[in-house]
Parts: sequence; structure tokens; C-alpha cells
Amino acid sequence: MTELLVQPSRLSPVQRAVTGVLRSREIAIAVVLVVVVVATTLKSSSFVFSHDGWRDLLLSPSLLFLVAIGEMVVIVTRNVDLSVGSTLGLSAYLTGRVFIDHPGIPVLAVFLIGLAFGAALGVVNGLIVTLFNVPSLVITLGTMYAYRGALVHWAGSKQIYASNLPDSFQNLGTQQILGIPVLTLLGIVVLVLVGYYLWNARGGRELYAIGSDPEAAELFGLPVRRRVFGAFVLCGALAGLAGVVQAARYSTATSATGQGMELEAVAAVVIGGVAIFGGSGSVYGAAIGAFLLITINAALPILGIGEFWQNAVVGILILGSICLDRLLALRRAHRLIESRGES
Repeated sequence: MTELLVQPSRLSPVQRAVTGVLRSREIAIAVVLVVVVVATTLKSSSFVFSHDGWRDLLLSPSLLFLVAIGEMVVIVTRNVDLSVGSTLGLSAYLTGRVFIDHPGIPVLAVFLIGLAFGAALGVVNGLIVTLFNVPSLVITLGTMYAYRGALVHWAGSKQIYASNLPDSFQNLGTQQILGIPVLTLLGIVVLVLVGYYLWNARGGRELYAIGSDPEAAELFGLPVRRRVFGAFVLCGALAGLAGVVQAARYSTATSATGQGMELEAVAAVVIGGVAIFGGSGSVYGAAIGAFLLITINAALPILGIGEFWQNAVVGILILGSICLDRLLALRRAHRLIESRGES
């Protein structure tokens, strides 16, 4: 640790480069992602250099990509939403039912319905958390089970099949523009919009201020409850959108759709460098974390690594990200103390 606390001017060029990468968590995670892809491609060239390989590499993370973006917005406010997996499942099943009950409905309308439905479920989370000042971990754990129970009651043993969905909708799971899957492009558009809001809009910067110190933000006069409520609504809306993407990608939905997605989303956000206690991180890091998580799960079996180690690698990434966050926080505190001493 003492080496990392050395003044930048005393570091060698290599050490400065490494320090710069560590400071930019997005770059560090992107480098790991590239290393995983290259190593796997050297083992099996079809991992990338084939039509299905390239498509799946970009398309498989599209679900977690959207959910992680929404989860990041909530976590940056020092909250968490554990109901995103259940929201995704409900939205996916709703998508199938809409096509069954309303044949000929425009595909765009279905996407908007899924977005609005997810937002409505996010409203429930946001209202309870902000009005009753209850920890979001407890509330969203409850709504996770409540939403899942509603899905099980609604779907039962029934299932949405490909025959229930129009070809124009199913084709979205395979269509590409300039070699990039349409569903991946949808995620990129969402990423750019949310990233722009967080870094350039006043409301986005206030989310970071709230996550850094909620009490100070309240005393400063920031609309804490309104911003946190909005974060939950956005998170729910993106989980609902991911449910529609799920139905388009796999052309099916059951009462089990989306199970476990909430933990994967939180893992992607943490791996992407977003502080679990809020106030720092970027939506781009969360998106790269989602891609890394899905890519690792696909790459490790090709590399001959057993299932146990596949789970262990993900756990190590999460622990390493948390430890690195702590280390960088100590480093910033040390520099602050030194600057005050010099002044």
C-alpha cells in the first residue's frame, strides 16, 4: 500500500501508467475484457471470428447491459434495487400476453408498454423508500418476492412460445446494422442518454451528491427524495425494457424468467467500479462490467476452466473491485491530509 501512496512525481513512467489505469476504472475493466476475449479467441477462433460468435459476443450481454445501467443509477444514490429480475420477468411475460391478446399491435408500442410497466413497478419501490424512509435493501427484497409471486400466479405453468410472437418482433433478436445487433445498439443508445444525463444535467450531478452524503445534500437543499424516487423509476423502466428485449432475444417467457438477474446486475455495477456505498462511478463502467461478466461466463468453459472456478473468478472480481475502491479511497484521504499539512 505504501508504494501506491508515493507522490506521482517520484513514480517511474511505467508506475504512472499503471496508476493512471487504476484511476480510470473503466479503462482497467475494458483491458481485462480485451484480455479475456483475446485469450479465448486464441484458444478457439470461432469465439469471435464467426458470424454467430461475433453476434453472440455483442448480443448476449444486452439484457444485463440494460439492467446494470438502471441499477447503477440507484446504487450511486446509496440505494439498491433487488426487484429488477422480477420486474424483467413480469415485463417479458407481459410482452407475450400483449401480442397474444392484441394481434397486429406495433412492435414499438410493445416496447413502450414494457418501458411504462417497468416504470410503474419502479414507482412502487421509489414511493415506499422515499415516503417511509425505509432502507431500499429491505423494500426491494420484499417487492422482489412480491413481483415474482405475481408472475408465478399470472403465468402458472404456462409459457410464451415463439409461435405466440410475430416474426417482425422475433427478428429483432438476430437483426444487425453494420454488423452490430439491433438489440445491442438499443442498449448503447440508452447508455449514451443516461451517461449524458448523469454527467451533464443538474439532476444527474445531484444524484452523485446525494450518494456522497445524503444528510449534507438534504441540508444543502437538494431535492433528495425526488431524485431518489426518479432513480428507482428509471431503474424499473430499464428493467421493463430489458424484459421486452428478453422476449425478443429468446422468443419465450416463463414464471422463472429473470431469476437471479438482480444479483448479476449488482455484481456488474460493482465490478464496473461503481462504489457500493454510492457517490462515485460511471454508467459506462457498469456497462463494461456487464459485458465482462457475461463474456467471462462464456469464455471460461472454452478455456477449460471448471464450473467451480467460473463462479470463483466472478467472486474474486467482485472482492477485488471492492478492495480497490477502498484502497483508492485511502489514497485520496492520504493526499488530502498531505495537502492540508502543506497549506
